[in-house]
Amino acid sequence: LNDAGGSPNSGLWHADSMEEEADFNWEEYLEETGATAAPHTAFKHVDISLQSSFQPGMKLEVANKSSPDTYWVATIVTTCGQLLLLRFSGYGDDRKADFWCDVMTSELHPVGWCSQNNKTLQPPEAIKEKYSDWTDFLIQDLTGSRTAPANLLEGPLRGKNTVDLIVEGSVIEVRDLTDPSLYWAARVAQNVGGRLRLRHVGLQDDAHDTWLFYLDVRLRPLGWAQENRLSLEPPAELRGLKSALEWQEALEAARSEAQRNPLPLEVFKDHADLTKHSFRTGMKLEMVSPSEPFHICPVSVTQVYNEHYFQVTVDDLTPEATPLSLVCHSESPGILPVQWCLKNGIGLERPRGYLSQDFDWADYLKQSGTETAPDACFPDAWQSRGFAKDMWLEAVNPVRPTEVCVAQITQVRGRLLWLRLEGLPKSVPECIVDVESMDIFPVGWCETNAYLLTPPLKPVCQQQKKIAVVQPEKQLAPPQPVETIPLNLCEPIAMDTGSANGRYCCSRIYVNHRCFSGPYLNKGRIAELPQAVGPGKCTLVLKEVLSMLINAAYKPGRVLRELQDVEDQHWDCHEETLKAKYKGKTYRSSIRIVRLAEQIPDFCRKVCGKLQCCPNLFSPVQVTDQCPESCSMQTKTKYTYYYGKKKKLSKPFGGEESLEAKPTRRRKKRKAIFVQKKRRSSAVDYTPSIKVLYGDESLCPVALQVECSEAECQLVLERNPLEWSVEDVVTFITSTDCAALANIFQEQDIDGQALLLLTLPTVQECMELKLGPAIKLCHQIERVKVAFYAQYAN
Repeated sequence: LNDAGGSPNSGLWHADSMEEEADFNWEEYLEETGATAAPHTAFKHVDISLQSSFQPGMKLEVANKSSPDTYWVATIVTTCGQLLLLRFSGYGDDRKADFWCDVMTSELHPVGWCSQNNKTLQPPEAIKEKYSDWTDFLIQDLTGSRTAPANLLEGPLRGKNTVDLIVEGSVIEVRDLTDPSLYWAARVAQNVGGRLRLRHVGLQDDAHDTWLFYLDVRLRPLGWAQENRLSLEPPAELRGLKSALEWQEALEAARSEAQRNPLPLEVFKDHADLTKHSFRTGMKLEMVSPSEPFHICPVSVTQVYNEHYFQVTVDDLTPEATPLSLVCHSESPGILPVQWCLKNGIGLERPRGYLSQDFDWADYLKQSGTETAPDACFPDAWQSRGFAKDMWLEAVNPVRPTEVCVAQITQVRGRLLWLRLEGLPKSVPECIVDVESMDIFPVGWCETNAYLLTPPLKPVCQQQKKIAVVQPEKQLAPPQPVETIPLNLCEPIAMDTGSANGRYCCSRIYVNHRCFSGPYLNKGRIAELPQAVGPGKCTLVLKEVLSMLINAAYKPGRVLRELQDVEDQHWDCHEETLKAKYKGKTYRSSIRIVRLAEQIPDFCRKVCGKLQCCPNLFSPVQVTDQCPESCSMQTKTKYTYYYGKKKKLSKPFGGEESLEAKPTRRRKKRKAIFVQKKRRSSAVDYTPSIKVLYGDESLCPVALQVECSEAECQLVLERNPLEWSVEDVVTFITSTDCAALANIFQEQDIDGQALLLLTLPTVQECMELKLGPAIKLCHQIERVKVAFYAQYAN
């Protein structure tokens, strides 16, 4: 229970080598195995941790734009990252004048700031005549309301998320595992997305560190025990490590330190209030074993402390039994009613010393003269919270809590999940966790918080998901001598297309570099291809061209999959095996290629249509200057937004549906990948306001863990970014600390419209960036979005 740091010799429980970790990619893993990520909305504690420190209903004083050097009281309506939607007091339920402010750049102050600094408090001109006595109105409006905390509006904590307020060295009180009236102070040694590594005050090494999520009911602010007349003593198992005087001196030093750098009370605003329980001493129940969470065992209520807490002890009938007890409350994870295992087809571990081979609750209760805890004591014993068998997530290794592993749900029973932890020896049993456990996290949580994730023992997946793997009977026939002709730019040869042999030969296929390359192909790689291929045998020339296109793709495997669907029943085709290499893996597929020269133009247009590029990108026709399709006007932008109105651009060439409109498994899986996106903390529907800013709710700012000064974050644009060309975008990126990435924007034809649509998921997927550079880039993009809203959206 207490070896939270894990033994350094517990090698059996963690991966022997982390060399595989660098190559592990959740998105690839899910796609290649056909697996599904558990929905991130099922992880309530993580969802709460992403919310803003500001809450709807909070009051603050805001600079009045219509009247310089004056201020007025406003109420927070909703939040979106570091943006606040505000409404001036006096507008009542009228939302027409609601406005967005950026916490990091706007002039916002706590209520009372104006009077302390001799500033004028004056209502906006639009409602100036609404009340005759504004002083009386403000008194009524502010009575009983909550002001936005000053430390979140000013100073180093300005605009920070609740989780980010917990810094290394913060002091907090931790409740004892076996006594609810006993607390001791601990310092935060590490904060990983709200998961805290705590070190008891008085200890210097990490041998007895404890990991707890910041929402755990065991955590309280410093001073809690004293205020509630509870004991403040080190845990019993640690007391012998130091003298009573040493413990007390360490506590006083921690208190002095905490007074200089207090932990904001906002950290505890989301802690759940405990409900009253109805357990009585002697009642029996079932519980996931607190010491070995791999099975469920019978336990007894051995003490009731108060209306909120009671003690359970694992049943042990042996004479030398050492009681294993734990403090619980009505919503403790892992406690279940009697017969729960029987009803769910799960084996119940017999108590130690129980003589019969088959455990029977009726006989056991009769022998012990006890009663069962009624089902009413367990209101949520059957709720699975959206988890399902075979879903994937990230989970803490229960024996070594410093380690977070890739995990698969092998079964779901009510509120319990059985997890197979990857990266551990096969002999390790599946661990059982409650759906409300704060030791499970969505896919991508470790990467988002820059924490090491233990991957599967084998890199990604040995069973490659090949795109229509070529079967032996589809292997190519031995090559004919003509196919040994090199396909680089060779001297023209005379070909009689009217003869029988001439029908199977073609002249050159041109790669027209200036044409629109579409969403699949990298324009920079296209530019490196030769100007033409051929002449030669049709199948050989086309095979070479298609191979070059595959290698010029952002994701070669995806292009190989699209080429599979290019066919026409009237074509005279020959099957060729093409391959794509991507991130160390090779994919092979059998592609039908036309054999007749007369069918080449139609084949080329069909392939270009499938790849959503200009039909002249590769063609028997050379484009010397301006493409007849006017494709130079095309960019990668599929949609653009003008002040909330969606305007769909023309379809890509070839009449095919756009990439976004065509559902693919990659797209579906991508939605399941966990991305830290700020959640609006109000249930009120303000979608129109958000659409004005970002074109759609999905484009609201992601939770970028970037600290910056006010001067660096504030951006003033000389021109509306909707009008930016690709060159303008490149110029802007070059002026930031992401200048090294500017060539990507040039290669992918990203103009101002496309820039405003970029989000963290699309940047990671389309630009193939690691999380760190992607977050850094998105920070710059978000600055443009905020400036666009402030200067041009209205």
